Amino acid sequence: MKIIVSFTDLRAALFTLGLSHTPVIAHASLRAFGHIDGGADTLVRAVLDSVGALVMPTFTYKTMITPEAGPPNNGIAYGSDANLNKMAEPFTPDMPADKQMGIVSETLRHHPQAKRTRHPIQSFAGIYAEKFLAAQTMQNPLGPIGALADADGWVLLLGVDHTVNTSIHYAEKLAGRKQFIRWALLPDRIIECPGFPGDSTGFDAIAPDLINETRTVKIGDGIVQAVSLKALIAAVIHRIKEDPLALLCQREDCERCLAVRNSL
Repeated sequence: MKIIVSFTDLRAALFTLGLSHTPVIAHASLRAFGHIDGGADTLVRAVLDSVGALVMPTFTYKTMITPEAGPPNNGIAYGSDANLNKMAEPFTPDMPADKQMGIVSETLRHHPQAKRTRHPIQSFAGIYAEKFLAAQTMQNPLGPIGALADADGWVLLLGVDHTVNTSIHYAEKLAGRKQFIRWALLPDRIIECPGFPGDSTGFDAIAPDLINETRTVKIGDGIVQAVSLKALIAAVIHRIKEDPLALLCQREDCERCLAVRNSL
């Protein structure tokens, strides 16, 4: 028998996580829960009802340009994406989030109360989250995560694992891991965007370190995990300090993980 998850089901389950007054950064897969009555709108509404403030990434990779040349060991094959460059689109504040972000992120962006940052690659959207969004700069694109951590915020993984957990990238930076430069197309120019993170394929390796710090609840077919940002950041920094290769992926063709290895 097909299970239909209602707004009431979502709200009741999310309240058990104890985050009703806590700001969160969320990542979500709508499909993971089975059938939610009302879809992504219902999930966003339920999350908003059960947290203090909500932030989600609304990154826009279609703005990215690969130049013919640039800094060495930058995790990129210069001059390799001429065809993609031709298809790049200039960033505008109403540009849809990349499909990799998921329909829930795009639904949040469309919410009438949502605000969005203006970073041309790594924007964030949020509700009741203006002070966190304001922490983003071109030099510190993941600043909203740091601001959330300072406010005792949490990460909310809605039917997804740590391989999509952007906050681990922020922790990598604090641990001293190499960051990258990328370039984005604006309506009138191309700009340099420092602080671009590495690959996240290996990030779920941090999960065992966080077992005692993770709150979970099952909703429909999906599992929701919640972790304190401070606990997450501390765990990631500890792992990387112990093993500088921790959380890197094992793909031989991963340019960013290879660049991190080459930097050590």
